[in-house]
Amino acid sequence: MAIIYLSVGSNVEPARHIKAGLQTLQQHYGELQLSAVYESPAVGFDGDNFYNLVLSFYSDEKPLTIADNLRRIEEQHGRVRGSQRFDSRTIDLDLILYDDMILNSAKLNLPRDEILKYAFVLAPLAELAPELIHPVTEKTYRELWENFAKPEQSIWKIAVDLAPSPVPNP
Repeated sequence: MAIIYLSVGSNVEPARHIKAGLQTLQQHYGELQLSAVYESPAVGFDGDNFYNLVLSFYSDEKPLTIADNLRRIEEQHGRVRGSQRFDSRTIDLDLILYDDMILNSAKLNLPRDEILKYAFVLAPLAELAPELIHPVTEKTYRELWENFAKPEQSIWKIAVDLAPSPVPNP
């Protein structure tokens, strides 16, 4: 089984949409490990602040299958894709790591470039998996976060209970 890491975000009723998305993910993938929730201003457009976190789970599914499932879950939870890359969204689910796989294809890049670009991805990842090593830089996520240009991107932890309800046993 591979360990999978996802970046999760929302700026449209974020607590409600993220919690619902986490419940769907838990129903499909089982137990989820969650980072704390971080709030940050919208990047690339004027909009409401985002809530972001990183989660992990184990799966036997292939990376492209997971990415396709994430897109379906986004649509199921009201995500509308417009012509603009940066826009408000009910939920954003991005596969950022699949074990230590390096993959560059037209459909998917692993590890996701956003890990090294955005505080709202790197901070929760460094919290959840501080000693995990980035497969390209070969540095731990703790090291990457410690050396990240923090003043350029505002981000702060918030107290929000987004934990999904337990999945009943069949």
